[in-house]
Amino acid sequence: MRFLSLTVITLCVTLLVSPALAKEKKHQQPMDEKAMMELWKQAATPGEPHKLFAGLAGSWTTTTKEWMEPGKPPTESTGTAEMKMLLDGRFLYQEYNAQMMGQPFSGVGIDAYDNMTKKYMTAWIDTMGTGIFMMEGTASADGKTITLKGSHPEPGGGKMTHRAVWKIVDSNSQTFDMYGAHHGGKEMKVLEITYIRKP
Repeated sequence: MRFLSLTVITLCVTLLVSPALAKEKKHQQPMDEKAMMELWKQAATPGEPHKLFAGLAGSWTTTTKEWMEPGKPPTESTGTAEMKMLLDGRFLYQEYNAQMMGQPFSGVGIDAYDNMTKKYMTAWIDTMGTGIFMMEGTASADGKTITLKGSHPEPGGGKMTHRAVWKIVDSNSQTFDMYGAHHGGKEMKVLEITYIRKP
């Protein structure tokens, strides 16, 4: 009796799982080469987010505020940024020069919109580290407010999480606000950069 019950259960499971497996195998069948090439072409073609990025190409002056401790006034500095599009309008490249913690500071950023994942991404390197800081996020319906999230390891262990809000006010002004939390603690505003296009 027990053997019969086991046989019936096995048969039922097989009948239930087989269509799912068949569907999965069908899904894994190779796509037609022409159709695949068309999808890749669409994924590689710059769209509206890239056009918005292209409108930011040029020379900028920057005003930066840094909050080192909660409740204390920020330090302020000025700087410059040069922006240009790379690879036929697919990526926005930035060279940033200013002061950070009272020292000369330089950074390079590449911003992207991935047509496949529908996500915004940024990669950042600067003179305060030897790693590549990555963030990913989404935008408002008009594409002009981009919210990005990421994290990086901290000296002595643990991670600091970040949330950045990048607002493209218009073709001549933009802001970049960053919030951080040490080791999963309370989030605080740590950075504010205002960009004004040079005349």
